[in-house]
Amino acid sequence: MANLKEIQRKIKSVKNTQKTTRAMKLVSSAKLKRAEEVAKRSRVYAAKLNEMINEIAQKVLTYSGRADRSRIVVENPNPKTVDIIFVTADKGLCGGFNAQTLKRVNSMMSDFKSNGVEVRLSGIGRKGIDYYRFNKIKLIKEAIGLSSAPDYASASKFISEAVEEYINGSTDKIILIHNGYVNMITQVIKVDQILPVSTELINIDAISSSELEVESEDEDLLFQALLRRYMEYTIYYALLDSMAAEHSARMQAMDSATNNAKDMVKTLSVKYNKARQEAITTELIEIISGVESMK
Repeated sequence: MANLKEIQRKIKSVKNTQKTTRAMKLVSSAKLKRAEEVAKRSRVYAAKLNEMINEIAQKVLTYSGRADRSRIVVENPNPKTVDIIFVTADKGLCGGFNAQTLKRVNSMMSDFKSNGVEVRLSGIGRKGIDYYRFNKIKLIKEAIGLSSAPDYASASKFISEAVEEYINGSTDKIILIHNGYVNMITQVIKVDQILPVSTELINIDAISSSELEVESEDEDLLFQALLRRYMEYTIYYALLDSMAAEHSARMQAMDSATNNAKDMVKTLSVKYNKARQEAITTELIEIISGVESMK
């Protein structure tokens, strides 16, 4: 009978776990709908802003010849120091969502270090930060709670220091890595080079001069304002995109966990019935044997 009680205890435990995973799936499903809508609206704005900053950067580089701006749009072929900013979740139970991001970060770190490039890490999200703390890898900047509740002001403050260090020459490149949302069942790792701004895909001949023509005294203000907005919104959009992907991954993980718990309950129920039948059979045999011995 002790064996039966143990099986009953396991069945009860699995059923309780199943209730939790089902509830988490429903919560993530509801949050995903809101996060997906915000991410889709932000994606359009981010794409237009990225297109505009690329065109402005190409025009400034081509026509102004300003040496202090060339660092913004011209990539150093032999970088000495690279800043990598990664975004992970603050919570777990979302399958391989965080592990995939950290795997890409580690791979990129190894590639840079093998070429003699110093890598400086900055992290957003408790899971990634805890991972590197455990492995005794220093992070120059950390933010916990920002990936769960993206805030434009906090994201702007986080990225501003990295940009200033890049402009001052402390670093040669800034790369942003996060796990992005594709659809409800698919997430993909996105690696964005924030600085220097890439202008390879821009056709300068196709740019309308009327759209980008500004007075010389306003050129600095325009470029600085657009660059600042581009940097701030790039990381803010990455947070929104990552949050939608996180809920998508958690919804899938909890759905799989719920189904696995259901299968385990079935297996344990069959095991319980067999053990119960064996116990009943054993008792019957003992009773019959006792009766026979009394004859």
